[in-house]
Amino acid sequence: MIYEHRTYQITAGNVPEFLKIYEATGLAIITRYAKLIGCWTKESGVLNSVVFIWAYDDFAHRTAQRQKLAQDPEWQKFVPSILPFLVHQESIFLTPAPFSPHK
Repeated sequence: MIYEHRTYQITAGNVPEFLKIYEATGLAIITRYAKLIGCWTKESGVLNSVVFIWAYDDFAHRTAQRQKLAQDPEWQKFVPSILPFLVHQESIFLTPAPFSPHK
């Protein structure tokens, strides 16, 4: 199992609107391809940021699922609705330690 820690920095003051759009439209699409572990907003560090953690079987599974997502017509229609909110994106891949409760 691997986890993708994906951070979106959002234009100042627009996190609530971004989350509203993402929840209403994007979430149902992306969860066809990835398992959502959680979503958080940041209260320290780089502010106006939203963090998602997504689970995949392994990196090959993540690659295949992201390719399918990119080809999904609903996702292609959704993405332009969130682009105006984005300042920066970052993905970090996490592999659980043997004793981690999330393996």
